[in-house]
Amino acid sequence: MYQHKQYAVFIFFVLTWIGGFVALAWNLIGADWPLIIFAGVLVLVGFLFHGLTVKVADKTISWGFGPGVAGQQIMLSDISEAKAVQNSYRHGIGIRITHDGWVYTVSGFSAVQLTLNDGTLYRVGTNDQQGLLDALKKQNVPMAQPQNQQSEPKVVKRNNMI
Repeated sequence: MYQHKQYAVFIFFVLTWIGGFVALAWNLIGADWPLIIFAGVLVLVGFLFHGLTVKVADKTISWGFGPGVAGQQIMLSDISEAKAVQNSYRHGIGIRITHDGWVYTVSGFSAVQLTLNDGTLYRVGTNDQQGLLDALKKQNVPMAQPQNQQSEPKVVKRNNMI
């Protein structure tokens, strides 16, 4: 069984930055209920989204944020292809739906893209890309073939009628 946790460095940075303003306000105006509630929400968000844990078991792959919230579990037999990819800034952090499918990430740009038999795409962020791919390979998940850079260019037929 493979299990790896990637910590949310960017989320920690942002929450610490906002927490500094909360501490300043607490010092200047004192503790009132809205400020206490806001500080509690910051602590809760930090706990729920402090990292992304990816697990590969005998028949499933699963991932979840923090203590296991807002994740997915997929049968390995439903995966038609897995490959290493690089996310960009537009993919952001957290959970998103993009033109590249569902994106689950907390930090960095490395990810593993899982293509399901029905065509659904998932990008799971990880800072142990090769370790995750090796774990999937051990469970006989099909890997994407590396693209040959020296292949012949494709002929594109265009309709030039305007």
